[in-house]
Order: sequence, then structure tokens, then C-alpha cells
Amino acid sequence: MNLAMILDMVADGMAGRVLVGDRATGLTGADLRARALAGAGHVTAAGARRLVYLGPNGPEFPVALFAAAFAGVPFLPLNYRLGERQLGEVMARQESPLVVTDTPERVPGAATVGTAEFLALPAAGTDSSAAVTTPPGSVAALLMTSGTVSTPKSAVLRHEHLTAYLFGSVEFASVPDTDATLVSVPPYHIAAVANALSNLYSGRRIVYMPRFDAGEWLDTVERQGVTHAMVVPTMLARIVAELQARGTRGPACLKSLSYGGAKVAPEVIEEALRRFPHTGFVNAYGLTETASSIAVLGPEDHREAAASSDPAVRTRLGSVGRALPSVEIEVHDGDGRPCPAYLVGDIVVRGPQVAGEYLEAGSMLRPDGWFPTRDLGYLDEHGYLFVRGRADDTIIRGGENIAPAEIEDVLNGHPAVLDSVVAGVPDAEWGQRIAAFVVVRPGAAVEPGDLRTWVRERLRGSKTPDSVTFVDQFPTTATGKVLRRDLVAGLRQDDSVSA
Repeated sequence: MNLAMILDMVADGMAGRVLVGDRATGLTGADLRARALAGAGHVTAAGARRLVYLGPNGPEFPVALFAAAFAGVPFLPLNYRLGERQLGEVMARQESPLVVTDTPERVPGAATVGTAEFLALPAAGTDSSAAVTTPPGSVAALLMTSGTVSTPKSAVLRHEHLTAYLFGSVEFASVPDTDATLVSVPPYHIAAVANALSNLYSGRRIVYMPRFDAGEWLDTVERQGVTHAMVVPTMLARIVAELQARGTRGPACLKSLSYGGAKVAPEVIEEALRRFPHTGFVNAYGLTETASSIAVLGPEDHREAAASSDPAVRTRLGSVGRALPSVEIEVHDGDGRPCPAYLVGDIVVRGPQVAGEYLEAGSMLRPDGWFPTRDLGYLDEHGYLFVRGRADDTIIRGGENIAPAEIEDVLNGHPAVLDSVVAGVPDAEWGQRIAAFVVVRPGAAVEPGDLRTWVRERLRGSKTPDSVTFVDQFPTTATGKVLRRDLVAGLRQDDSVSA
């Protein structure tokens, strides 16, 4: 099975159903296949060996995704906000690319086609028999990792991984034609690829939002009758803030709201649950290398945790849920053995959707099939997974391994702290020292020394931050992951108090 066959199923089974865009003017299943076939013909005629998408969200995105599948070439969506140097480095790695973009001047020397022009290519009919027959093991997509701590790598997703995710999480043509999803996550993220595939396969209409704005997001949900949506944490926080400013609740038509990609402050989730009383919330945890979600905290989990007086149950709001039936998740110690419940270790996953492969480095799968996510976390006795940060973020101070999340949890418990990030800073004597970056709650006042004392009283002295720096907000990737390296690079001694 490959992505071209998935679109054939959609086009044959839901030929007349509008699946992308406005209900009155959008693309039907048959339209989508015809345009993807036309795009594939253009790719083939150009002699391209890779289809690059460099643009914002829009109907061109799924057309390009499936055009690449019909043409038998990898699909590579790129961050259109990349700097010129970064974009040049990425493009230099590509073999005979055709770039779908409205900014051809940014990719000099590459063959390009405008997004509107690509979408309007003469329809190639509905016969896909002439399309390239792509084996399931062929590369379907290349996605650049976020690169929060190192140079971005090209994660390889093959057709078999994406279809395995699809078959393990979605039923074909299973939703009513009144369902619609609003996609505002960036097109170069795995969530965008997964959203396109899962919603089209289920028969849910996709409404694309080119650029996120909280007010426009809420208005679009109302105007388009959106029933499902997925956002990253920064988007969710802005949506909640917009509702607070309006003094209103969220649209009643929204049945499900998924979030994921990074840590979410507990008060944001709790306020979101209050502002969307008719909406089921889903926290989805996954990686680019796992072809999207591998664990989910579902609506019932959210409701039960929010309403419970049992601290153990309420804590689940901070988890990412339990493993999907199609995958296995374990937490391993340094010797590769499963950890007991509540012991922090390396999160590993295996299953048919797990790729664990990079174009530059090959497969990272272990001989027994486990993929090391590089995330740290633990499982409770009921199988709920708690992510405690990246292994790459671990601070090594005087030979002691220190998890930033442990210190962040203590800092976030201070009544004046809205959020915090802890990172290691190079130090000649200790190897690394501990730097804390803190966002203070509006109207609150606190001194760096107060926060250092707060931590020292609750953790041993070696885990007390050596410096505390107050910031207005944290630099993040488009999916809400904090860029610790940027915080460290911008650290100024006169803004902090050192030990």
C-alpha cells in the first residue's frame, strides 16, 4: 500500500464529497485526484527527483503531497520562514528538485512552479493507471527535524510507515459529511502530513488556515462549522487568552480539539477545559520519526483528571496518555532494561509506523526494533506516559546528571512564576552550571534570590540554579518547542544573579 493508492480509495469512495476548502467551492475527492495527477505529470516532465513545498498552508499542500506519490518521488515540505543560509544549506542537499513556491527568488537555480499555477494545472482526468507504481518501502516524505539543539536532519518516512499510522488510527469514510477540521499547524511539520492523510481517509473536510491568528481561528471555526482541530501549545494559550479577552466560551460546534508538540502549562489546559465545555480534548504525543502520534490522552482522561480530587488522577493532565494499540512504548534504563513505574528513563517505541531513519545517518532502530526517542520520561502503574524532557537537555554538573524538568516543576510551583525553562551553561570548573529562565505572572513580583531559595529548600543544593534570568517569553519553534540554545546564547550576566 502507498499514498497514491490511499488517494485512489478516497477518490473512488467519496468522489463527490468536498474534502478540501469551503463546502461550496472546495475540492471533492475526484478533484483532488485529478489535480494530484496533473501535478505528478508536471513533476515527471520536469525530470524532478524530489518535490519541495515552500509555502504556507493551503489546498496546494495535499495536492503536492499526493502529486509526489503519483510521480514516485519524495515529498519535502520546508519551513518558508527559514533564513537564507539555512534554506540554501537544505536546498544544496536536494537532488533535481521541483519547488512549489511563490518566492522563486529564494531558491536560485532550482526549477520552480507557483502555488496557484500548480493547483491550476490542466486536469489529468481520473485514471491513475499511468502513475508510477511505488513500492511500500519507497520514500514518501522527507521532513526536517526541528533542530532545537543541533543541525536539522532529514527524517525519512516511507509509504509503509505513513499507511501503517493511517490504518492503525483511522477508519475509512467513517465520519459524516458535516465534519470539518481546521488545520493551522505549519505544513512542514509531521502533524500537517498526518492531518491531511487521516482526515481525507476518514472523509472529513479540511479547512486550511494560511497563518495563525487566535481571533481569526475562532471566527473560522464558527464560520466553517469546524468540528475538529489540532493546535500546538502556543496556539492553545493564545486561543484561551482571546476567549478571556472576549469574555466568551469557545464555539459549540467544535467537538474535538487536539494539542501536542511541547509542554503545556497546567493552567492553560484547565482554563481551556472551562472555556470549551462542549469540546473533547486530546493530547497527542508523537515524533516526526514515528509518523505522527504514538500516545494519546483522550477526552475522558481529561474530564476525569480535571474533576478528580485524587492527586494521582489529577496528575494525568500533565501526561501524554497511553500508547496507541498499534505501537509499544517502554521506558528503559541506561542498560536497555525496562524501568519500573515512576522511574525516569529513556522513552523507546516500536511498531510498523516507526521509521527511525535519517537520510544523513541511516536507521536508528535497535536490532530488537526499539527506536530511542531521545525523550526522557516515566510510565505510571496504569500505563500513562509522562515526558520529562529531552535527553539532550540533561545538565551534567560536576559529573552529576540533572534533569531540567525536575527543577522547572519546583520553580513553576512558586506563586509568582508563570513558566520556567532550565538549561545548562558551559562552566570551566563544573562543566556546566544551571541557568533558570523565568516568566513572572502578570502583577507578581519576585527576586532571583527568592527563587533560588525556593528551589534549594525543595531540592538539594546541587540542583539550585546558579543564575535566574527573567524574560517576557521563551523563543520557540513553530510547534512550540522551547529553543534552549537561544536562551543560553542570549544570556547576559547583568540580567541574572549568580551563585
